Amino acid sequence: MIINRDHFILKIAETEAELVAAQRLRYRVFVEEMGARPAFDAVVGQESDAFDPYFDHLILKDSRITDECENVIGMYRLMQGETAVAGPGFYSASEYDLSKISASGRRVVELGRSCLDARYRGGLALHLLWQGVKDYVIQYDIELLFGVASFVGMDAEVYVDALSFLHENYLAPTSLRVTARESGMVSMTLKKKQDIDRHKAVRQIPTLIKSYLRLGGFVGEGVYLDRNFNTLDVCVILDRALISSKQRMELEQGLFL
Repeated sequence: MIINRDHFILKIAETEAELVAAQRLRYRVFVEEMGARPAFDAVVGQESDAFDPYFDHLILKDSRITDECENVIGMYRLMQGETAVAGPGFYSASEYDLSKISASGRRVVELGRSCLDARYRGGLALHLLWQGVKDYVIQYDIELLFGVASFVGMDAEVYVDALSFLHENYLAPTSLRVTARESGMVSMTLKKKQDIDRHKAVRQIPTLIKSYLRLGGFVGEGVYLDRNFNTLDVCVILDRALISSKQRMELEQGLFL
């Protein structure tokens, strides 16, 4: 997969230099911006973990940046179900009980580490990343997409309306309803339905999570408090079979961003 558009190049990382550039982007976003703690054995200036060798790394490069260590400005990492079973399991399994997804018998992919350099947010870059995910899903005939997506910070009280709104309106069907592990679980039922400030809730929900929801995505039961990443994580599940023709058109055109 290689897509050239304007000065952007979208591809699966193939070289060590490309992986390092992606990890440096992750460091800037997750460590420097969001306050995450890098792994104990991580290289200074790179955010990496033991799962990286098992993921495909979808990267977006800006060809105008000549420094190979700095030219990755967006990324996603993707792990297919077969790889997880043969290797370390899913990254999200440390936060959520994924047994219902594993038992579904469907072709699945875990999405994670989605990030964009701050200078490229709100424009073409995010659309191109989603185009890459779409092409990957089609290429490997993926049926279910899932992964954790984050609210910055660890104070659930800040996001009372957003979390309650997600629970009341977007809770996954029982057959796919993963549950946050007790070690870090925070309830999403923080407000009664009639007390939720809908407008405030929508403003609080991060753009990435809104994108999943507009495509028909669901959330699992409970929020997970990720102390290493300084975030409140929700597990988002997207069933490809449930994406409507209208939503497919929006995905193609990037209108859901």
